[in-house]
Amino acid sequence: MNPISLASGVVPEFGPVDTIEAARAGGFDMVGLWVEPAEWTAQSTREARAALASTGLPLLDVEVIWLKPDSAMDDHRKVIDIGAELGAANVLCVSSDPDHARTASRLEALCRHAEGSGIRVALEFGIFTEVRDLSAALGVLERFDHPLKALLIDPIHVDRSGTSIADIAKIDPALLPYAQFCDAPALRPDPADFDAVIHDAINLREQCGEGALPLGALHAALPADIPLAIELRSQALREAFGHPALRARAVADATRRWLEMYA
Repeated sequence: MNPISLASGVVPEFGPVDTIEAARAGGFDMVGLWVEPAEWTAQSTREARAALASTGLPLLDVEVIWLKPDSAMDDHRKVIDIGAELGAANVLCVSSDPDHARTASRLEALCRHAEGSGIRVALEFGIFTEVRDLSAALGVLERFDHPLKALLIDPIHVDRSGTSIADIAKIDPALLPYAQFCDAPALRPDPADFDAVIHDAINLREQCGEGALPLGALHAALPADIPLAIELRSQALREAFGHPALRARAVADATRRWLEMYA
């Protein structure tokens, strides 16, 4: 069975230590952390490192490097450096830069920066970004060659972008060190309505098996047994489970039930 990781988006109102402790209490195999470069301090690193050591949980990823035409590469490199200090395996990247050549150049620079730690630099596509679908993401990644470049698949973005599962099955497995997982309603937001797209992505996701996405087919298209970051951003779950550990447990239990039945 795939190892599962608590994505930071499940508990977005909590800090890194609470996230790590919730992942352990909830029964996850791994954890992911949100890193804000302007707010993260040396104390943040010490506390997160201690929590990771105490729980014994591997750090699957840190997020997010959000490439924008005017974003500072120093901030992006800092996210990688923090991830390296904490032992992260991957860093999640998205791009709101319409210049795909520039996106590729900056991703390549980030891969070079990550060489000392071996962190994979994973580009995520989605209709809320300028890399809107699988074809666009592969086009960006094909512009440069580096062993640390990677691609991140998220079921809701696969569905909302119209990306086919058949095309996902054709991806070089070496590009997929991990994937995200969740379910979602059948009703898709208007791609031209940015607010609706964001609301869909951060509030309306559903537990695996409770929505309308073809998760079984998507799971079968992914490399066997890769880690799954459970990216279940849900207003309903936030309202139902105010305590991060209880929310994490509800998500882990539902995910494992789905994996046991359908994967």
